[in-house]
Amino acid sequence: MPAVAQLRVEITGAGANRLPVAIADFAGERTISQALTSVIRADLDRSGMFHLIDGVGVLADNTNPAFADLKQRGADAIAGGSTARLANGRYETRLRLWDVPKQNTLNMQNYVHTSSQLRMTAHRIADAIYENLTGEPGIFSTRIAYVVKSTGRYELQIADADGSNAQPALASREPIISPTWSPDGNKLAYVSFEAKKPIVYVHDLATAKRHVAANFKGSNSAPAWAPDGNRLAVVLSKEGGSQLFIVNANGSGATRLSKSSGIDTEPRFSADGQFIYFTSDRGGSPQIYRIPASGGNAERVTFEGSYNVTPRPAPDGKTMAYITRSNGRFQLALMDLATKQTQILTDSSKDESPSFAPNGRMILYATEVGGRGVLAAVSSDGRVKQKLSVQAADVREPAWGPLVK
Repeated sequence: MPAVAQLRVEITGAGANRLPVAIADFAGERTISQALTSVIRADLDRSGMFHLIDGVGVLADNTNPAFADLKQRGADAIAGGSTARLANGRYETRLRLWDVPKQNTLNMQNYVHTSSQLRMTAHRIADAIYENLTGEPGIFSTRIAYVVKSTGRYELQIADADGSNAQPALASREPIISPTWSPDGNKLAYVSFEAKKPIVYVHDLATAKRHVAANFKGSNSAPAWAPDGNRLAVVLSKEGGSQLFIVNANGSGATRLSKSSGIDTEPRFSADGQFIYFTSDRGGSPQIYRIPASGGNAERVTFEGSYNVTPRPAPDGKTMAYITRSNGRFQLALMDLATKQTQILTDSSKDESPSFAPNGRMILYATEVGGRGVLAAVSSDGRVKQKLSVQAADVREPAWGPLVK
Protein backbone atom coordinates (compact mmCIF):
# COMPACT_ATOMS: atom_id res chain seq x y z
CA MET A 1 0.00 0.00 0.00
CA PRO A 2 1.30 3.46 -0.77
CA ALA A 3 2.11 5.18 2.51
CA VAL A 4 -0.20 8.08 1.64
CA ALA A 5 -3.16 6.56 -0.20
CA GLN A 6 -5.69 9.24 -1.15
CA LEU A 7 -9.39 9.01 -0.42
CA ARG A 8 -11.56 9.12 -3.52
CA VAL A 9 -14.90 10.94 -3.13
CA GLU A 10 -17.92 9.89 -5.14
CA ILE A 11 -21.25 11.75 -4.87
CA THR A 12 -24.20 9.37 -4.98
CA GLY A 13 -27.11 11.63 -4.07
CA ALA A 14 -27.94 15.34 -4.21
CA GLY A 15 -29.97 17.64 -2.01
CA ALA A 16 -33.30 19.20 -2.89
CA ASN A 17 -33.89 22.96 -3.19
CA ARG A 18 -30.30 23.69 -4.10
CA LEU A 19 -29.23 27.32 -4.38
CA PRO A 20 -28.24 28.28 -7.96
CA VAL A 21 -24.72 29.76 -7.87
CA ALA A 22 -22.19 30.63 -10.56
CA ILE A 23 -18.47 30.26 -9.78
CA ALA A 24 -16.52 32.20 -12.40
CA ASP A 25 -12.98 31.25 -13.40
CA PHE A 26 -10.53 33.27 -11.31
CA ALA A 27 -8.31 35.66 -13.28
CA GLY A 28 -4.53 35.22 -13.17
CA GLU A 29 -1.84 32.65 -13.88
CA ARG A 30 -3.73 29.89 -15.68
CA THR A 31 -2.58 26.74 -13.84
CA ILE A 32 -2.92 28.38 -10.41
CA SER A 33 -6.31 29.99 -11.07
CA GLN A 34 -7.75 26.84 -12.67
CA ALA A 35 -6.64 24.66 -9.74
CA LEU A 36 -8.17 27.15 -7.30
CA THR A 37 -11.48 27.39 -9.16
CA SER A 38 -11.87 23.63 -9.57
CA VAL A 39 -11.43 23.00 -5.81
CA ILE A 40 -13.98 25.73 -4.91
CA ARG A 41 -16.52 24.30 -7.36
CA ALA A 42 -15.94 20.72 -6.17
CA ASP A 43 -16.39 21.76 -2.52
CA LEU A 44 -19.68 23.56 -3.12
CA ASP A 45 -20.97 20.79 -5.39
CA ARG A 46 -20.11 18.12 -2.82
CA SER A 47 -22.11 19.88 -0.10
CA GLY A 48 -25.36 19.20 -1.96
CA MET A 49 -26.53 22.73 -1.06
CA PHE A 50 -25.81 24.36 -4.42
CA HIS A 51 -26.67 23.98 -8.07
CA LEU A 52 -23.63 25.23 -10.01
CA ILE A 53 -24.26 27.22 -13.16
CA ASP A 54 -21.50 26.60 -15.69
CA GLY A 55 -19.88 28.55 -18.47
CA VAL A 56 -19.59 32.04 -17.01
CA GLY A 57 -15.93 32.43 -18.02
CA VAL A 58 -13.34 34.58 -16.26
CA LEU A 59 -14.50 37.28 -13.87
CA ALA A 60 -11.94 39.32 -11.94
CA ASP A 61 -12.85 40.73 -8.55
CA ASN A 62 -12.72 44.33 -9.87
CA THR A 63 -15.20 43.67 -12.71
CA ASN A 64 -18.97 43.71 -12.38
CA PRO A 65 -20.69 40.57 -13.72
CA ALA A 66 -23.34 40.56 -16.45
CA PHE A 67 -26.23 40.58 -13.98
CA ALA A 68 -29.03 40.46 -16.59
CA ASP A 69 -27.57 37.36 -18.25
CA LEU A 70 -26.95 35.65 -14.91
CA LYS A 71 -30.50 36.43 -13.76
CA GLN A 72 -31.87 34.95 -16.97
CA ARG A 73 -29.84 31.79 -16.31
CA GLY A 74 -31.33 31.55 -12.81
CA ALA A 75 -28.25 32.43 -10.73
CA ASP A 76 -28.90 33.85 -7.26
CA ALA A 77 -25.22 34.61 -6.64
CA ILE A 78 -21.89 34.68 -8.43
CA ALA A 79 -18.36 34.46 -7.07
CA GLY A 80 -15.23 35.52 -8.89
CA GLY A 81 -11.80 36.83 -8.19
CA SER A 82 -8.15 36.86 -9.13
CA THR A 83 -4.87 35.38 -8.05
CA ALA A 84 -1.51 37.09 -8.56
CA ARG A 85 2.09 36.29 -7.66
CA LEU A 86 3.67 38.83 -5.29
CA ALA A 87 7.30 40.01 -5.38
CA ASN A 88 8.23 37.69 -2.50
CA GLY A 89 6.99 34.63 -4.42
CA ARG A 90 3.77 34.27 -2.44
CA TYR A 91 0.32 34.69 -3.96
CA GLU A 92 -2.52 37.07 -3.26
CA THR A 93 -5.95 35.67 -4.05
CA ARG A 94 -8.97 37.95 -4.01
CA LEU A 95 -12.58 36.83 -3.69
CA ARG A 96 -15.68 38.81 -4.47
CA LEU A 97 -19.20 37.48 -4.08
CA TRP A 98 -22.25 39.21 -5.57
CA ASP A 99 -25.99 38.92 -4.98
CA VAL A 100 -27.39 38.67 -8.52
CA PRO A 101 -31.03 39.85 -8.00
CA LYS A 102 -29.91 42.81 -5.83
CA GLN A 103 -26.77 43.47 -7.94
CA ASN A 104 -24.68 44.20 -4.85
CA THR A 105 -21.52 42.81 -3.23
CA LEU A 106 -21.99 40.27 -0.44
CA ASN A 107 -18.33 39.69 0.42
CA MET A 108 -14.82 40.81 -0.49
CA GLN A 109 -11.77 39.05 0.98
CA ASN A 110 -8.04 38.80 0.35
CA TYR A 111 -5.90 35.73 1.05
CA VAL A 112 -2.08 35.71 0.99
CA HIS A 113 -0.62 32.21 0.65
CA THR A 114 2.15 30.07 -0.83
CA SER A 115 1.66 27.77 -3.82
CA SER A 116 1.58 24.79 -1.43
CA GLN A 117 -1.32 26.43 0.44
CA LEU A 118 -3.42 26.74 -2.72
CA ARG A 119 -5.88 23.95 -1.90
CA MET A 120 -6.38 25.19 1.68
CA THR A 121 -7.00 28.71 0.35
CA ALA A 122 -9.59 27.33 -2.07
CA HIS A 123 -11.28 25.49 0.82
CA ARG A 124 -11.34 28.71 2.86
CA ILE A 125 -12.89 30.61 -0.08
CA ALA A 126 -15.53 27.88 -0.44
CA ASP A 127 -16.19 28.19 3.32
CA ALA A 128 -16.68 31.96 2.95
CA ILE A 129 -19.10 31.52 0.02
CA TYR A 130 -21.00 28.79 1.89
CA GLU A 131 -21.34 30.88 5.06
CA ASN A 132 -22.44 34.00 3.19
CA LEU A 133 -25.13 32.13 1.29
CA THR A 134 -26.42 29.76 4.00
CA GLY A 135 -25.70 31.58 7.25
CA GLU A 136 -23.85 28.50 8.58
CA PRO A 137 -20.09 27.90 8.80
CA GLY A 138 -18.57 25.93 5.94
CA ILE A 139 -16.58 22.78 6.70
CA PHE A 140 -14.39 22.51 3.58
CA SER A 141 -11.19 23.58 5.37
CA THR A 142 -11.71 21.05 8.19
CA ARG A 143 -9.84 17.73 8.40
CA ILE A 144 -10.82 14.13 8.92
CA ALA A 145 -8.95 11.26 10.58
CA TYR A 146 -9.43 7.58 9.76
CA VAL A 147 -7.62 4.24 9.94
CA VAL A 148 -6.40 2.46 6.79
CA LYS A 149 -5.80 -1.26 7.14
CA SER A 150 -3.77 -3.24 4.62
CA THR A 151 -1.93 -6.56 4.95
CA GLY A 152 -0.16 -6.55 8.32
CA ARG A 153 -0.27 -2.76 8.66
CA TYR A 154 -2.51 -0.09 10.19
CA GLU A 155 -2.17 3.63 9.51
CA LEU A 156 -3.89 6.48 11.28
CA GLN A 157 -4.25 9.07 8.54
CA ILE A 158 -5.35 12.68 8.45
CA ALA A 159 -6.74 14.27 5.29
CA ASP A 160 -8.59 17.36 4.15
CA ALA A 161 -12.38 17.04 4.30
CA ASP A 162 -12.41 16.26 0.55
CA GLY A 163 -10.02 13.32 1.05
CA SER A 164 -6.98 15.03 -0.46
CA ASN A 165 -3.60 15.71 1.17
CA ALA A 166 -3.64 12.50 3.25
CA GLN A 167 -0.79 12.27 5.77
CA PRO A 168 0.00 9.38 8.15
CA ALA A 169 0.08 10.31 11.86
CA LEU A 170 0.92 6.80 13.05
CA ALA A 171 1.74 3.41 11.51
CA SER A 172 1.64 0.13 13.40
CA ARG A 173 1.49 -3.64 12.90
CA GLU A 174 -1.20 -3.74 15.62
CA PRO A 175 -4.72 -2.26 15.41
CA ILE A 176 -5.41 1.45 15.93
CA ILE A 177 -9.00 2.33 16.84
CA SER A 178 -11.28 5.13 18.10
CA PRO A 179 -9.45 8.29 16.96
CA THR A 180 -11.12 11.44 18.24
CA TRP A 181 -10.17 15.12 17.79
CA SER A 182 -9.51 17.55 20.58
CA PRO A 183 -11.84 20.59 20.46
CA ASP A 184 -9.01 22.85 19.20
CA GLY A 185 -8.07 20.40 16.42
CA ASN A 186 -4.44 20.19 17.57
CA LYS A 187 -4.51 16.70 19.09
CA LEU A 188 -5.94 13.25 18.49
CA ALA A 189 -6.75 10.72 21.20
CA TYR A 190 -6.84 7.10 20.05
CA VAL A 191 -6.41 3.50 21.19
CA SER A 192 -3.37 1.53 20.04
CA PHE A 193 -2.69 -2.18 20.59
CA GLU A 194 1.05 -1.88 19.84
CA ALA A 195 1.90 -3.00 23.42
CA LYS A 196 -0.35 -6.06 22.89
CA LYS A 197 -3.11 -4.45 24.98
CA PRO A 198 -5.41 -1.45 24.41
CA ILE A 199 -3.83 1.80 25.65
CA VAL A 200 -5.21 5.34 25.17
CA TYR A 201 -2.74 7.88 23.75
CA VAL A 202 -2.97 11.62 23.12
CA HIS A 203 -1.06 12.63 19.99
CA ASP A 204 0.06 16.23 19.34
CA LEU A 205 -0.24 16.76 15.58
CA ALA A 206 2.15 19.72 15.37
CA THR A 207 5.06 17.99 17.13
CA ALA A 208 4.12 14.34 16.30
CA LYS A 209 4.80 13.61 19.98
CA ARG A 210 2.36 11.69 22.14
CA HIS A 211 1.79 10.64 25.72
CA VAL A 212 -0.18 7.91 27.46
CA ALA A 213 -3.57 9.10 28.74
CA ALA A 214 -4.78 5.74 30.11
CA ASN A 215 -2.74 2.59 30.70
CA PHE A 216 -4.30 0.90 33.68
CA LYS A 217 -4.61 -2.78 34.46
CA GLY A 218 -6.92 -4.44 31.92
CA SER A 219 -8.49 -2.61 28.99
CA ASN A 220 -8.26 1.13 28.25
CA SER A 221 -10.53 2.24 25.42
CA ALA A 222 -13.06 4.58 23.76
CA PRO A 223 -11.60 8.06 24.52
CA ALA A 224 -13.90 11.09 24.13
CA TRP A 225 -12.83 14.71 24.67
CA ALA A 226 -14.68 17.04 26.98
CA PRO A 227 -15.54 20.37 25.29
CA ASP A 228 -12.96 22.13 27.52
CA GLY A 229 -10.17 20.04 25.92
CA ASN A 230 -8.67 19.26 29.35
CA ARG A 231 -10.37 15.96 30.13
CA LEU A 232 -11.28 12.68 28.47
CA ALA A 233 -14.05 10.21 29.12
CA VAL A 234 -12.57 6.70 28.79
CA VAL A 235 -13.68 3.12 29.36
CA LEU A 236 -11.53 1.19 31.84
CA SER A 237 -11.79 -2.35 33.19
CA LYS A 238 -9.32 -1.80 36.04
CA GLU A 239 -12.02 -2.30 38.67
CA GLY A 240 -13.72 -5.22 36.89
CA GLY A 241 -16.10 -4.88 33.93
CA SER A 242 -16.04 -2.03 31.42
CA GLN A 243 -16.99 1.21 33.17
CA LEU A 244 -16.87 4.94 32.40
CA PHE A 245 -14.13 7.08 33.91
CA ILE A 246 -13.01 10.69 33.52
CA VAL A 247 -9.25 11.31 33.26
CA ASN A 248 -7.28 14.48 32.73
CA ALA A 249 -5.86 14.71 29.22
CA ASN A 250 -2.35 14.40 30.69
CA GLY A 251 -3.30 10.98 32.11
CA SER A 252 -3.76 12.00 35.74
CA GLY A 253 -6.74 11.82 38.07
CA ALA A 254 -8.91 8.89 36.90
CA THR A 255 -12.39 9.20 38.46
CA ARG A 256 -15.08 6.57 38.02
CA LEU A 257 -18.32 7.95 36.58
CA SER A 258 -20.71 5.02 36.21
CA LYS A 259 -21.48 2.07 38.43
CA SER A 260 -23.43 -0.74 36.84
CA SER A 261 -23.34 -4.50 36.57
CA GLY A 262 -23.37 -4.23 32.76
CA ILE A 263 -20.84 -3.10 30.18
CA ASP A 264 -20.77 0.70 29.79
CA THR A 265 -18.84 1.93 26.75
CA GLU A 266 -18.63 4.41 23.80
CA PRO A 267 -18.94 7.64 25.82
CA ARG A 268 -19.49 11.00 24.10
CA PHE A 269 -19.93 14.41 25.70
CA SER A 270 -22.87 16.57 24.71
CA ALA A 271 -21.77 19.79 22.99
CA ASP A 272 -22.44 21.83 26.15
CA GLY A 273 -20.44 19.37 28.29
CA GLN A 274 -23.39 18.76 30.64
CA PHE A 275 -23.99 15.10 29.78
CA ILE A 276 -22.14 12.03 28.61
CA TYR A 277 -24.03 9.72 26.24
CA PHE A 278 -22.93 6.09 26.24
CA THR A 279 -23.84 2.53 25.24
CA SER A 280 -24.74 -0.01 27.92
CA ASP A 281 -26.29 -3.47 28.16
CA ARG A 282 -27.36 -2.84 31.77
CA GLY A 283 -31.01 -3.38 30.75
CA GLY A 284 -30.29 -6.62 28.88
CA SER A 285 -29.76 -5.43 25.29
CA PRO A 286 -27.34 -2.72 24.10
CA GLN A 287 -29.06 0.66 24.38
CA ILE A 288 -28.02 4.30 24.64
CA TYR A 289 -28.09 6.14 27.98
CA ARG A 290 -26.88 9.47 29.26
CA ILE A 291 -25.43 10.48 32.61
CA PRO A 292 -24.55 13.94 34.01
CA ALA A 293 -20.86 14.64 33.31
CA SER A 294 -20.44 15.37 37.02
CA GLY A 295 -21.84 11.93 37.91
CA GLY A 296 -25.28 10.82 39.07
CA ASN A 297 -28.04 8.62 37.76
CA ALA A 298 -28.08 7.44 34.14
CA GLU A 299 -31.27 7.70 32.07
CA ARG A 300 -32.11 5.61 29.03
CA VAL A 301 -32.36 7.47 25.71
CA THR A 302 -33.26 4.79 23.11
CA PHE A 303 -36.28 2.52 23.47
CA GLU A 304 -37.10 1.52 19.90
CA GLY A 305 -35.49 -1.77 18.80
CA SER A 306 -33.25 -4.22 20.65
CA TYR A 307 -29.84 -2.89 19.54
CA ASN A 308 -28.80 0.79 19.56
CA VAL A 309 -25.13 1.74 19.97
CA THR A 310 -22.44 4.39 19.36
CA PRO A 311 -24.17 7.65 20.34
CA ARG A 312 -22.92 10.84 18.69
CA PRO A 313 -24.72 14.01 19.87
CA ALA A 314 -24.92 16.70 17.19
CA PRO A 315 -22.94 19.96 17.57
CA ASP A 316 -26.19 21.91 18.16
CA GLY A 317 -27.34 19.44 20.85
CA LYS A 318 -30.72 18.86 19.17
CA THR A 319 -30.16 15.48 17.54
CA MET A 320 -28.09 12.34 18.05
CA ALA A 321 -26.63 10.01 15.42
CA TYR A 322 -26.21 6.35 16.35
CA ILE A 323 -26.14 2.85 14.89
CA THR A 324 -29.31 0.76 15.09
CA ARG A 325 -29.96 -2.83 14.09
CA SER A 326 -33.05 -3.17 11.93
CA ASN A 327 -34.02 -6.48 10.27
CA GLY A 328 -30.47 -7.75 10.76
CA ARG A 329 -28.90 -4.64 9.17
CA PHE A 330 -26.71 -2.19 11.07
CA GLN A 331 -27.68 1.28 9.86
CA LEU A 332 -27.03 4.91 10.71
CA ALA A 333 -30.00 6.58 12.40
CA LEU A 334 -30.74 10.10 13.63
CA MET A 335 -32.89 10.89 16.67
CA ASP A 336 -34.52 14.21 17.52
CA LEU A 337 -33.67 14.37 21.23
CA ALA A 338 -36.73 16.51 22.11
CA THR A 339 -39.39 14.41 20.33
CA LYS A 340 -37.49 11.07 20.27
CA GLN A 341 -38.49 10.71 16.59
CA THR A 342 -35.94 8.71 14.59
CA GLN A 343 -34.99 8.44 10.94
CA ILE A 344 -32.75 5.83 9.31
CA LEU A 345 -30.38 7.74 6.99
CA THR A 346 -28.64 4.91 5.09
CA ASP A 347 -29.57 1.89 3.00
CA SER A 348 -26.38 -0.08 3.80
CA SER A 349 -26.15 -2.97 6.26
CA LYS A 350 -22.81 -2.75 8.12
CA ASP A 351 -22.55 0.86 9.27
CA GLU A 352 -20.37 1.88 12.22
CA SER A 353 -18.46 4.80 13.79
CA PRO A 354 -20.58 7.87 12.88
CA SER A 355 -18.99 11.32 13.21
CA PHE A 356 -20.71 14.70 12.70
CA ALA A 357 -19.24 17.48 10.60
CA PRO A 358 -18.69 20.45 12.95
CA ASN A 359 -21.64 22.38 11.41
CA GLY A 360 -23.92 19.36 11.88
CA ARG A 361 -24.86 19.16 8.19
CA MET A 362 -23.11 15.90 7.29
CA ILE A 363 -22.32 12.65 9.12
CA LEU A 364 -19.23 10.64 8.21
CA TYR A 365 -19.34 6.91 8.96
CA ALA A 366 -17.70 3.60 8.07
CA THR A 367 -19.48 0.86 6.16
CA GLU A 368 -18.71 -2.10 3.91
CA VAL A 369 -18.97 -2.30 0.14
CA GLY A 370 -18.04 -5.58 -1.53
CA GLY A 371 -16.50 -6.90 1.69
CA ARG A 372 -14.17 -3.91 1.99
CA GLY A 373 -14.29 -1.10 4.54
CA VAL A 374 -15.07 2.29 3.03
CA LEU A 375 -16.07 5.65 4.44
CA ALA A 376 -19.35 7.25 3.50
CA ALA A 377 -21.05 10.52 4.33
CA VAL A 378 -24.73 11.42 4.43
CA SER A 379 -26.43 14.73 5.09
CA SER A 380 -28.44 14.96 8.31
CA ASP A 381 -31.64 15.03 6.22
CA GLY A 382 -30.57 11.86 4.39
CA ARG A 383 -30.63 13.46 0.90
CA VAL A 384 -26.94 13.96 0.07
CA LYS A 385 -24.80 10.81 -0.02
CA GLN A 386 -21.09 10.34 -0.68
CA LYS A 387 -18.65 7.47 -0.68
CA LEU A 388 -14.94 7.84 0.19
CA SER A 389 -12.61 4.93 -0.48
CA VAL A 390 -8.92 4.09 -0.65
CA GLN A 391 -7.87 1.75 -3.43
CA ALA A 392 -7.08 -1.83 -2.29
CA ALA A 393 -7.36 -1.14 1.46
CA ASP A 394 -9.91 -1.14 4.29
CA VAL A 395 -10.84 2.30 5.63
CA ARG A 396 -12.55 2.56 9.01
CA GLU A 397 -12.86 4.54 12.26
CA PRO A 398 -13.57 8.01 10.79
CA ALA A 399 -13.51 11.15 12.92
CA TRP A 400 -14.37 14.62 11.61
CA GLY A 401 -12.24 17.41 13.04
CA PRO A 402 -13.48 20.76 14.41
CA LEU A 403 -13.87 24.03 12.54
CA VAL A 404 -10.57 25.70 11.71
CA LYS A 405 -10.06 28.80 13.85
